[in-house]
Amino acid sequence: MEDIIILIGFMGSGKSSVGRVLARKLGYKLVDSDKYIEKQEGKSINDIFKEYGEQSFRDMETEFLKSLLTSDEKIILSTGGGMPCHNNNAVLLKEIGFSVYLAASPSVIYERVKYDTGRPLLKVDDKLGKITSLLAERENYYKESADRVIDTDNLGVNEIADEIIRLLKGEAN
Repeated sequence: MEDIIILIGFMGSGKSSVGRVLARKLGYKLVDSDKYIEKQEGKSINDIFKEYGEQSFRDMETEFLKSLLTSDEKIILSTGGGMPCHNNNAVLLKEIGFSVYLAASPSVIYERVKYDTGRPLLKVDDKLGKITSLLAERENYYKESADRVIDTDNLGVNEIADEIIRLLKGEAN
């Protein structure tokens, strides 16, 4: 089984929730890249975006990924939604471990995040429109970064975690 299992996908696709369950089931350490960067910087993602801009945040993500290249821990990595789309991170993700794209439709994502105020890219009036356009921009990066894709629209967190475990064991299609 892979030492590092990476969950990629758009905000609201279930990366954090699935990561918690998967870490528990496999006995791996859960690392959320956004939470890691917040802790390192002593600031929220919103504040990092405001103070330093998106590109600085993306550079922080890349440096964090590079640090995992030499890790010998068993980790479930829940990535930020934009991580695979910047600084050639898709290549780094492939080098680090086994990555799974948790795919979700714009309408399902909207329902999951519509009341969440901690997402700087959704500080707009038309959240569904923003989700739809951003997802369209990012989807190819997600697919390029992923070893496998799971459609999460009609699955619960435990079902997704169990499917990932089957993939890792070679039992799923």
